[in-house]
Amino acid sequence: MTTVDTTETLYAAARAWRDDDPDPTTRAELDAVLGRASEGDEAAAADLADRMSGLLEFGTAGLRGALGAGPNRMNRSVVIRAAAGLTAYLKDEGRAGQTPTVVIGYDARYNSDVFARDTAAVVVAAGGRALLLPQPLPTPVLAFAIRHLGADAGVMVTASHNPPQDNGYKVYLGDGSQIVPPSDAQIAAHIARVQRVADVPRANEGWETLGDNLLERYVDAVVTVVDPDSPRDLRTVHTSLHGVGHATVHTAFVQAGFPAPVVVDEQAVPDPDFPTVAFPNPEEKGAIDLALARARSVGCDLVIANDPDADRCAAAVLDPALGDWRMLRGDEVGALLGAHIVRRGVTRRDVFANSIVSSRLLASIAKAAGLRHEETLTGFKWISRVGRLRYGYEEALGYCVAPQIVRDKDGVSAALLLAELAATLKAEGRTLTDLLDDLAVEHGVHATDSFSVRVSDLAQTDALMGRLRAEPPTTVAGVEVTRTDDLGKGDGGLPPTEGLRYHLKDRSRVIVRPSGTEPKVKVYLEVIEPVSSAAALGESRAVAETRLARVRAAFEELTAL
Repeated sequence: MTTVDTTETLYAAARAWRDDDPDPTTRAELDAVLGRASEGDEAAAADLADRMSGLLEFGTAGLRGALGAGPNRMNRSVVIRAAAGLTAYLKDEGRAGQTPTVVIGYDARYNSDVFARDTAAVVVAAGGRALLLPQPLPTPVLAFAIRHLGADAGVMVTASHNPPQDNGYKVYLGDGSQIVPPSDAQIAAHIARVQRVADVPRANEGWETLGDNLLERYVDAVVTVVDPDSPRDLRTVHTSLHGVGHATVHTAFVQAGFPAPVVVDEQAVPDPDFPTVAFPNPEEKGAIDLALARARSVGCDLVIANDPDADRCAAAVLDPALGDWRMLRGDEVGALLGAHIVRRGVTRRDVFANSIVSSRLLASIAKAAGLRHEETLTGFKWISRVGRLRYGYEEALGYCVAPQIVRDKDGVSAALLLAELAATLKAEGRTLTDLLDDLAVEHGVHATDSFSVRVSDLAQTDALMGRLRAEPPTTVAGVEVTRTDDLGKGDGGLPPTEGLRYHLKDRSRVIVRPSGTEPKVKVYLEVIEPVSSAAALGESRAVAETRLARVRAAFEELTAL
């Protein structure tokens, strides 16, 4: 095929997509790009080729991508196809003669409400029942609603902590958990059968908009994660990072008996532009600077930050070693919550779990308590499916502290439980950093770190992973590599997933895996340093940090592009 033929095929596909687009804004957007490309604008031609490079891939994370026109963007055409595919899948998998019930939530990003209504319109036109949340609400409220309402599936329109130009489409099945294989591929196959959006029936009415009592039921449920007789004397600063968590967290804290959190006013109102942060992810440097400034000015015990859809929870503490506030790592919060749950009381049937990229400290805590611990693949779609799960977390600030309420990460219930722990320690004259010291003395210093290798082309990811397989390191920072697990082959007893895990003779561990949502390869590091006594803790931490820095330097060199 000649270049001319290829170009004409691209233009024809773009015109067909444009003509089938039900949204006048994206239809005009694609028409403008097509026009500039046809006039010889090379940048527009490249843009058009990218937009038309294939339908935005539906996987275990649902859909996520930049807003805009074309099949490789988030827009109404893509969402309507996804809704049609999901509904067809539910009808195929459902009981004969019964139509599916789908509950639909959305955040405050651009077009989230539009995509939610489009989904409801498709479900109703197909003979299903669509239940629409009444307003932009946290993702955990949607996850709760699925089981609370007995729905067959749930859809949450959100891009979580992605940048402002993105949106997404997260799918849950009737057990309240996110989809996993083979459901993702089966839904994707139904989506692929949709040839034209014009052929997808859409109702103009008939869906049900739920009342505020759903949010009330959610709050009633999550406040039960704290003991009614535990201390409540705690001053907290909270930020929702321009997302939808502010009102729900505030209500939950007050209803649970805590003082209302001090608000970071500049970030309390939902704003899809996220104007005060470079990236609306509490893990990113600078994201919670306003909250820390508020903590310094008002004097408080704890800073809590949620990501924009409030399914993640970050925390910061006043660290005596620094003489200032610092954000806790996700692994530190994960260990603190696990230790608190053990102290609150567990049964021998309870199971703790965390993802393979999270610290091994929770496993040690579970073992000391006589509990079974499971390691899962990355993502709460796997953690939430662990049998008899009592508590699960992953290092990216996700915590499932009440799986009987929400079978997913929940930044609201996690914030409540962390506040209870901080208040309990405060009543004892202690702090969260004191408990971290205790855990280090008992289980050893578990020092963790991570970094990312950003790629401009996904082919670079394949090349990097191929190089590491072809030339596996035998030593890292002078320490012998005793075993390498090729996670893609199912090594380590887990379902196959792209990644490599290195075990070092001194109990250090490194995992290298491509990101599932961003163009980068992520590297996760952990070293464990024994602690002989409380008096030796400072020295052990210093040794651990030195070892960790050496391992990081070695893998930065090994993964350099």
